[in-house]
Amino acid sequence: MKRILLSLCLVLSPVLAGAAETPTADLVDLPKPNMEGGRPLMQVLHDRRSTREFTPEPISKEHLSNMLWAGFGINRPETGQRTAPCTMNLRSVEIYLATAEGAYRYDAEQHKLEVLGREDVRHLTGGQDYVKTAAVALIYVSDQAKFATKTQPAERDFYSAADTGFIGQNVYLYCASESLGCVVHMPGDRAKLGEKLKLRPDQKIVLVQSVGHPAAK
Repeated sequence: MKRILLSLCLVLSPVLAGAAETPTADLVDLPKPNMEGGRPLMQVLHDRRSTREFTPEPISKEHLSNMLWAGFGINRPETGQRTAPCTMNLRSVEIYLATAEGAYRYDAEQHKLEVLGREDVRHLTGGQDYVKTAAVALIYVSDQAKFATKTQPAERDFYSAADTGFIGQNVYLYCASESLGCVVHMPGDRAKLGEKLKLRPDQKIVLVQSVGHPAAK
């Protein structure tokens, strides 16, 4: 019996070791969002504007963390609800990112970035020259499958656009508070960009928001 058990252990050991080493999603940690900073709301509203000229300087990891949380992070951990309203609390819109280092998906539940690829795909996010210079492209993607049993097909684009608008305005206000520049714009090649982001057919790119340090005038 002991010999049989020993033989089984020898056979199974490599299999179990391989299972333990199976790679999971590559996640990038973000700093904890700072919820104590920022300028008074009325000043931020006064300074909110669109920027279409950027320097190539990257934004800090702290800025990125705070901006993603401000856009659509979890502000009520007990319920998982977010900083922006969303249709029927479906949370159908997700934030994807394109930077010089690669493409990512914002995982709000873990407040981390899921790595989708290491290629710079910012040039696919719009037709304007500045999309290649701005440090980050926030790509707002609607998961239409989440609407499947809740809405009529004709309503889904409307709800997706409305939910995206709420998130985009949060990002605008955060950027104004931190002297960053941003602008919303139509996506570039949706098909190619969707392929790079590994989107499913029922995921639709709604809008893009380019963010970075504004160029001096």
